[in-house]
Amino acid sequence: MQPTLAYIQQIALQAGEILQSFVGENFSRQHKSRTDLVTEADEAAEKYLIDAIRQGFPDHAINAEESGQLTGTPEHQWYLDPLDGTLNFAHGIPVYTVSVGYAFQGEMTLGVVYDPTRNEMFSAERGNGATLNGKAIHVSKHTDLVDCMLATGFPPDLFETLSDNTAYFREFRKLSQSIRRMGSAALDIAYVACGRLDGYWKTDLFPWDVAAGALIVQEAGGVVTDLLGKPDYIQEPISLVCANPTIHAKMMDVLEGVRAANRD
Repeated sequence: MQPTLAYIQQIALQAGEILQSFVGENFSRQHKSRTDLVTEADEAAEKYLIDAIRQGFPDHAINAEESGQLTGTPEHQWYLDPLDGTLNFAHGIPVYTVSVGYAFQGEMTLGVVYDPTRNEMFSAERGNGATLNGKAIHVSKHTDLVDCMLATGFPPDLFETLSDNTAYFREFRKLSQSIRRMGSAALDIAYVACGRLDGYWKTDLFPWDVAAGALIVQEAGGVVTDLLGKPDYIQEPISLVCANPTIHAKMMDVLEGVRAANRD
């Protein structure tokens, strides 16, 4: 049995309410690495999501940020990020989301990115388009990078390699109107889907970061690939580029140009 989009919207909404119940409280924080945190809120929201899925779909596999890969029937795969933007949340910055994606037989089928601070729910079902709070959304129509506001992010620990994203950032900053770094990959991707942002790229991602949002962009008329242009953006090592078709092609040219210069 497969879930419905309405079901995923419902559990994402409830997980968002759990996150909001911790706002202003003295919740616990732990370091997963030097610059990466997990909070009591992450754990509570993820526990709720896993319990809800296990109750409704006990044989499904789940890949969750804090709990890892939970066994189940491979043709039913969930991707859960209960709190995308943990550092923002921990510092009281209201930029974070709940991201829930579902894949059937290896293809992303349903995706929801919910922003509880603005009560904005970005949703998509394969073949049925993308919505924001029930209204259809589409990627932007810009065709020149100079008119585009892009978004990106950086790995928690920067190294002296191309993968630290700084070389790409420098080049896109020269060519675009502006670049934002909001601290929530899922929200960045959702903003591309509704045209608030014109494009997004990032290296060093995880499946739960991109699964739901990427489907929403595709259903909103955008193109989604990894940084090498491959359509399987969930295959490790995970990277992502998304935009409308014209800007996506121009972003790919920039990325390849940076890589070529780095090889010389």
